[in-house]
Amino acid sequence: MNKYYYIAGERGPLKILALADEESPYLWDHFDKNYFKDIDLILSCGDLKAEYLSFLVTLTNIPLVYVPGNHDKGYVTSPPEGCICADDTVVCVRGLRIAGLGGCMKYNGGPYQYTEARMRRRVMQLYYPIYKHGGIDIFLTHAPSLGHGDDLDLPHHGFDCFNKLIDRFQPSLMVHGHTHLSYNHNLAREEMRNNTRIINAYEKYIIEL
Repeated sequence: MNKYYYIAGERGPLKILALADEESPYLWDHFDKNYFKDIDLILSCGDLKAEYLSFLVTLTNIPLVYVPGNHDKGYVTSPPEGCICADDTVVCVRGLRIAGLGGCMKYNGGPYQYTEARMRRRVMQLYYPIYKHGGIDIFLTHAPSLGHGDDLDLPHHGFDCFNKLIDRFQPSLMVHGHTHLSYNHNLAREEMRNNTRIINAYEKYIIEL
């Protein structure tokens, strides 16, 4: 069942902190609240400890929206406290419509892993809530889309069905994780697909929207 959330906030220029894959010592071990003074929204693209996300949302009081990564099996029983899960749904926060799909390409049968066909069904199930909201502004995922920030090995292969969702609804942003920029220096932090800005949120990255 799809759920709908709304946290009051007028649509306008926003500063977003995107996170993925590795907890930043700068944000956790050396936390400084001044770093967050202009941040309106935090987005987590997965593979981050639930305690890390709960820590950030508790100390900053900034809305945090997340999807799970393929290493986040602990989220099933102990999800991040005080955070908003956008997996398989559309949430509205700070006036932004955010559609989320966690997980990655199936490679060993673990949790939050999907074949292209299974992910395609999840994409199709998002169409109704997206239409209900009149579109989306942000597409939040763990895995990248095919040909945009993915890699050649199966675990890091992108989903082609993500491209179809982007082409159909043309969100302003797609934000993903999963492919570590520290592992492959040929991967781009940002790229474009038509009018959609695609961003790899590895560790931490500030986005102005």
